[in-house]
Amino acid sequence: MDKTLIVTNDFPPRPGGIQAFLHNMALRLDPDRVVVYASTWKRGAEGAAATAAFDAEQPFTVVRDRTTMLLPTPRVTRRATQLLRTHGCSSVWFGAAAPLGLMGPALREAGARRLVATTHGHEAGWAQLPASRQLLRRIGEGTDTLTYLGEYTRSRIAAALTPAAARRMVQLPPGVDEKTFHPGSGGEEVRARLGLTERPVVVCVSRLVPRKGQDTLILAMPAILAEQPDAVLLIVGGGPYEDDLRKLAARTGVADSVRFTGPVPWSELPAHYGAGDVFAMPCRTRRGGLDVEGLGIVYLEASATGLPVVAGDSGGAPDAVLDGETGWVVRGGEPGETAERITALLGDAELRRRMGERGRAWVEERWRWDLLAERLRELL
Repeated sequence: MDKTLIVTNDFPPRPGGIQAFLHNMALRLDPDRVVVYASTWKRGAEGAAATAAFDAEQPFTVVRDRTTMLLPTPRVTRRATQLLRTHGCSSVWFGAAAPLGLMGPALREAGARRLVATTHGHEAGWAQLPASRQLLRRIGEGTDTLTYLGEYTRSRIAAALTPAAARRMVQLPPGVDEKTFHPGSGGEEVRARLGLTERPVVVCVSRLVPRKGQDTLILAMPAILAEQPDAVLLIVGGGPYEDDLRKLAARTGVADSVRFTGPVPWSELPAHYGAGDVFAMPCRTRRGGLDVEGLGIVYLEASATGLPVVAGDSGGAPDAVLDGETGWVVRGGEPGETAERITALLGDAELRRRMGERGRAWVEERWRWDLLAERLRELL
């Protein structure tokens, strides 16, 4: 692999799925051949201390820009080209194609031989609006490869590109650490701590925002409880939608059957997946297609843990499920259909076992980090 400059706004300790994706990939590259140029997470002493502590633990060089939002401004572009030359990098990986990939031509002129830009869910939204669509087209022309998460995002982004740039697209989704997420990851301990040992548990692990569909799960609970009176919905994660969800549970009359854990440290997430009998996140597309699920790594983490999954049909979420094999895809925002699938799983231990085992095998076959990191190394 050529020595590579990773240019990204999204990088830990800032939390989020893109951040985790980039960090996991970076850790699987040769640390002597990686330099990360990233934004600063938070202003102030606390944010600076957390960022400095994180950077000191990394096996590769991390350079922080003073801004909390890294954008392709002239100043940032000059800094990126300076870092490219100073560290002797000949490849560049843009952590998010839009908008950072607009720096591609300047970095090419500065000596970069390979330019790879990764797309996520938001680029599919860019492809729908005329002005941002033109910018996305420029990014495709100015880089060697745009990566995509799955067929949904590929088809929408490709429509905004030139035919040549569309042909150069390569799939590069996030992976799953199958050694961290696995059956027997500590779920029984979490169940015991929460007093759920003898209860059927539907678990949802995600940020609490409207797109993810926790509200649909709450609305589905009356029908689920009619078939499984002891069932409980375990909502793992934090976010701005929590107050609304708590009020909805109270209005729906299911507050006693819904548990909120709040934010959970990453190290405890595998055990919280393992506390469930079924994983469900019936995500839905919002804002006319601008707010869409790019892939849904949580479904794959649940599959690695041995759980059957119930996924929404937003964006690329179905790409993370073998419908009818590792779980089911339901229409996002449909409590009735969601309740039907969850109830079927809670009532059939053999079906849960079969889907969970198939999901675990699928993750091992296709979604392991080491397989995907090798693909990135080839691109760079």
